[in-house]
Order: sequence, then structure tokens, then C-alpha cells
Amino acid sequence: MIGQASNAPASLIYQPDCYVERLPLEQMFPVAQPLEVELGAGDGSFLARFAALHPERNFLGVERLLGRLRKIDRKGRRAGLANLRLMRIEAFYFLEYLLPRGSVSALHVYFPDPWPKRRHKKNRLINEPFVSSASKALAPGGEVYLRTDNADYFAQMNELFAAHAAFARTSTPDELAAVITDFERDFNAQGIPTLRAAYRLKS
Repeated sequence: MIGQASNAPASLIYQPDCYVERLPLEQMFPVAQPLEVELGAGDGSFLARFAALHPERNFLGVERLLGRLRKIDRKGRRAGLANLRLMRIEAFYFLEYLLPRGSVSALHVYFPDPWPKRRHKKNRLINEPFVSSASKALAPGGEVYLRTDNADYFAQMNELFAAHAAFARTSTPDELAAVITDFERDFNAQGIPTLRAAYRLKS
């Protein structure tokens, strides 16, 4: 990864000139490569590791909390990750209005807020509009990778993606499953398993 350092900008946090137009991906990354997006990047423990493992892909992390985003920025710059960019924005708005259509090879959504109370479930990120937006953002054959510790939310995720005609169930590659978040590691240490699902956009 040392060879990437000369191409890394002063900050990996990208601020677009306009928040109502599609992102100029060709201007955001020094090399045109397949793009993977993590919605809700947290502390970046997954994103920074996976971007380092795959310099042949570009990665874009979305997170609302500035402190977390700055932490990922520091990790990425220390590792010289020229293939990593970050944005501070709400995940669904980003997916629906900023990502160019058909531009993403993989979407990663790991441990989104489960909103466990029945009256709060409407606040969950993954709902019918989300699945529809994901189908538009992904390139043909692109994949969505999901992880949660909440069985009810996991059932909802699977029900929604299985009901959408554009998606087919697939499996999470072993290499991807092996790269876990710090949050996930803590949960697993307490005996709480990771629930994983993956869906591919039909060509």
C-alpha cells in the first residue's frame, strides 16, 4: 500500500460542489476502477482493511457522524489508500440521489441501527424504498452484502430483497466474511452471532 501514498489527497473526506446532482466519480478517484460503497461506515474498521486488501477497487464510505468520519480519514491516509473516499451524508439520500445509476459493484451495509421497538421500525434504513434504490445504483451483477446481530431485522432484510424481482440470493465470499468490524468482534466475543445475507442484481 506504500505505493499508493503519493496519490492520496490531503483528506479523504469528499465534499461535492452540489448535493442535488450525481457524483462525479471520475473526479473523485485517481484511477477508474470498480466501486464498492459502505453505507454507515462506523469507525472504518471494515472499510479501511478491505480497501487495503483490494487496491484494484475503489471504495466510498458514507457516515453521518463527523468524528467517526475523521477517524476513518486518519486510518486511510496513514495507510496511503488512494482508492478510498468518504462522505458525511445520510445514507438513503446518498443512495437515491447522489450515486450515479448503475455505478456500484457492491454495497456493504453492516450492523445498521436495528430500531428494535415496534413503533420505531419505520426508521430502519433497509425498507422497500432502500431495496428499490439499491437496484438502481448497482451495476448488473452487482451485489449487496448485509450483516446484523438482530434476528428480526435480518428477517425483514431477507423478506424485502427476496420479494424484489431484480435480486437473487447469493452467498458472502469467505474472504469478505473474514474481514469483520470492531463492533462485530465485540458482539461475537459475547456469543452473539453475525447474521449475513447477500443478494445479486440480476443481469
